[in-house]
Amino acid sequence: MEAVYAFCVGALTTCGFFLVLRGRTFTVVMGLTLLSYAVNLFLFASGRLTLDGAAVLGQSTVYSDPLPQALVLTAIVIGFAMTAFVVILAMRSRADQGNDHVDGTVPPPPPRATGSYRRNS
Repeated sequence: MEAVYAFCVGALTTCGFFLVLRGRTFTVVMGLTLLSYAVNLFLFASGRLTLDGAAVLGQSTVYSDPLPQALVLTAIVIGFAMTAFVVILAMRSRADQGNDHVDGTVPPPPPRATGSYRRNS
């Protein structure tokens, strides 16, 4: 179970970094969201992964640490606020500059093929 959990955290982190490094604002927002999910899962796992563990002492022989759960709930609220701020910032940037590129400049289109690949007969 821990290996699958670690793989999921790693996959979310990898996809988040890949999307943050893109040039469009929507992909940056999606990347930040995936990174925040990965951090939340990492924080949740820091309290040990237990099945059927009670959060209150004395309720069960197996208990889970409630501190990581409280940290994750706080991080979720902060993550929603950060995402809302970044979305509003991206909408304002698009309205001011007319495009959704992160640096505000539209990259030139790729050069077209000139037909040099054709075989002369």
